[in-house]
Amino acid sequence: MSLLEPQIENLLDNSDSRFTLVMEVAKRGRQINEYFNAIKRQELVNTRGPQITSVTKHPLSIAMEEVAQGKIEFRRVADGIK
Repeated sequence: MSLLEPQIENLLDNSDSRFTLVMEVAKRGRQINEYFNAIKRQELVNTRGPQITSVTKHPLSIAMEEVAQGKIEFRRVADGIK
């Protein structure tokens, strides 16, 4: 039994490395968290909200589900990750 769902091994198929996967999921998790916080404060939302319907309300879990469903694209550039 894994604590992460979807399992990270399955998510690696959508990324070129574990590092890239972790960095992109963390970045997307922060965006989703910012989105939820802006809605709670009833402010104008500047970030993209969740691209999937999820049972969980945890931003990192939502981000991992987005990766599993192919909603996040990883783009590498010569000098780093964008």
